[in-house]
Amino acid sequence: MKLAVTGGTGLVGRFLVEEALAAGDTVTVLTRRPPAPGFFSAPVAHLPYDLSGATPPLAGIDALIHAGFSHVPGRYRGGEGDDPEGFLRSNGDGTLRLFEAAARSGVGRVVCLSSRAVYGDYPPGTELTEAMPPRPDTLYGEAKAEAEVALADLPAGVALRATGVYGPAGPGQRHKWADLFGAFLRGEPIEPRRGTEVHGDDLAAAVRLVLDAPQDLLGDGIFNVSDILLDRHDLLAEVARLTGAPHPLPAQSDAPVSAMRCDRLRALGWRPGGMARLRASLPAMLQGVV
Repeated sequence: MKLAVTGGTGLVGRFLVEEALAAGDTVTVLTRRPPAPGFFSAPVAHLPYDLSGATPPLAGIDALIHAGFSHVPGRYRGGEGDDPEGFLRSNGDGTLRLFEAAARSGVGRVVCLSSRAVYGDYPPGTELTEAMPPRPDTLYGEAKAEAEVALADLPAGVALRATGVYGPAGPGQRHKWADLFGAFLRGEPIEPRRGTEVHGDDLAAAVRLVLDAPQDLLGDGIFNVSDILLDRHDLLAEVARLTGAPHPLPAQSDAPVSAMRCDRLRALGWRPGGMARLRASLPAMLQGVV
């Protein structure tokens, strides 16, 4: 399969590219700058692309994975910075142009990385299903919801509403918990918190399933992607076990969390790694932090 991946060098996009390379696909990453030598485990092609610019040539591409997003570095919610109009224009209009280019070029399937942020202001503790209409309460969620609307016009579009994605970072990158781990290992107080998480490899496995699934199994093309409900107390207890850190753990959080039902994805055969995958990933995620 010939794949094009926007945002392929990002913290999340790298997992998608590596899965595709392992599957034997030919991959073209669409990013502002080419990946550094050795960033991926195998060679990839590169085309310069920015959501605010012209669309890349997509002729001959079998499937497009849209994981690119224009935002203030290091932030998604709040990623508009001081330019909310530019944020929505770049992501909304840019995504629409990209999907239109994919349709013109005959790309067989388009997979868009959406977010649980589209559920927005449903009360904490609500069980979230794909049948619930989006109610975004952030510009990030609004931009993702707009992308889903644009995707719905494609005959073979799929949106994956992913929760927070964790896992080891690529060369020269810092994973999402690097600052948290560092603060804990220095003995700094940690605020209680819990939330839903999915490993990047499990997200990539979900992408593979919807790339390969027959069209009649995709329904309306909307899929939740979430695995574990993780409390910082439990996460940092694992860090303490691995490092011998003597510092006190944060209290268990009692805040209600909205869990995402993933029945649709599981019906396609998706089986995420749960806590076992988290524990197996932590030694690599502690390298350079300890």
